[in-house]
Amino acid sequence: MPKTITLRPRTADGAERPLASLGGLLHDWLPEQRWFAGKDRPVTDLSVLSMTELFPGCLHLLVHASHAPVPTPGGTTPPGDCYQLLLGLREQRSPRLERAFIGRAERGPLAGLAVYDALHDPHAANLLLERLRQPGTAGPLSFEAAPGAGLPGGLPPRLLDAEQSNSSIVYGDAYILKVFRRIQPGVNPDLEVPGALAAQGCRRVPAPVAWFSTTAPRPATLGVLQPFLPDATDGWTLALRALAAGEDFTTEASELGRAMAEVHVALADAFPPAGQGENGRTAEAMCARLEAAARAVPGLRPFVPGLRAAFGALATCDAGPPAQRIHGDLHLGQVLRAGHDWFVIDFEGEPSRPLSERRAAHSPVRDVAGMLRSFDYAARQRRPWRPEWARRCREAFCAGYAARAGWDPRKKHALLRAHETDRAVYEVLYEARHRPDWLPVPMAAIKRLAVWGG
Repeated sequence: MPKTITLRPRTADGAERPLASLGGLLHDWLPEQRWFAGKDRPVTDLSVLSMTELFPGCLHLLVHASHAPVPTPGGTTPPGDCYQLLLGLREQRSPRLERAFIGRAERGPLAGLAVYDALHDPHAANLLLERLRQPGTAGPLSFEAAPGAGLPGGLPPRLLDAEQSNSSIVYGDAYILKVFRRIQPGVNPDLEVPGALAAQGCRRVPAPVAWFSTTAPRPATLGVLQPFLPDATDGWTLALRALAAGEDFTTEASELGRAMAEVHVALADAFPPAGQGENGRTAEAMCARLEAAARAVPGLRPFVPGLRAAFGALATCDAGPPAQRIHGDLHLGQVLRAGHDWFVIDFEGEPSRPLSERRAAHSPVRDVAGMLRSFDYAARQRRPWRPEWARRCREAFCAGYAARAGWDPRKKHALLRAHETDRAVYEVLYEARHRPDWLPVPMAAIKRLAVWGG
């Protein structure tokens, strides 16, 4: 059985004591996790911002990892990030939790205990669900549920392996709990937006059922529980299946375009647009991200003049649809198809961007451009590349979108090209840092978009 750890109220001095036991273990373990954002920057320091005994044998920590800053599109990254950890403590090392084992504390107040990632432990996952079933507080942590949620207990948990930037637990194929790993102060859009859309009666987005948050060191969302769609398949998988079978995907793409337009219309109702977007300011921000990306990825530099021209055209074209709340990181992996219906998930936005930016109003063309780039990514997963397949999907998606939105993205050529270019620049930087083998995919788009009319 896990050893019960009794914690005293946290003080500035007391908060650091666990690092005597955990500091060395976490320093080695954190950078190896797929959701750790600073893989290209050595960790220079770790500090505990908050520590709570969630239940016996399980500590909830918010840890700040410091590292040297590097330039990124839009500016310079902050010198560190805050991460949410749930750490299990056991006297004996468990063979069934070998994948979750972090190490054995050799000194400090936890000396001798085996430390592991508690989200891998079904017992800990069940206790976490119980916290959500019975709203209340634990130190700075607050657990809340939607009115009338009526969450059942005893649902078997399983941790998903495919998550990239967070960790998700499925309970009994009925609910999915997303535990945010990289924490920024404020309300996370993945709680805020689905809740607002549910109030609008939008059925394209699963509504939040329960969630938990913290007040220390600053208020922030930590996790969200939503209905799970067990028979759904993500759009990326469906697209690749169609490509492998040599099948057309235009019907699905058109229906997806219509579904996304419905979500945008509901978002505009839930978060009334503040006014017309400022294309000049948007173009300046895009140019800044381009310059920073070109400094980091030398292969991008020859195309900078042509890409700048795309942003320059944005500054002088018509304003397009009003700026509003959007998805912010839309691609085929963020949509699910269950039966004949499309659903949109993961409204967190691009995790690398500040929360204030992700919650701000943007042109809905940005989401459209993200999906068009995703069709291009899918078409390049098999050789020979299928550019015609991608072109047909892009056309079908835009046609479906136009039928519901009342405006056609294809008729906003300069606006769409600028946002697609901005997305491709982001992809180049991401692939160069995390998946160098994939870099040719966005670079092919860069070459096309750097030519006027591309």
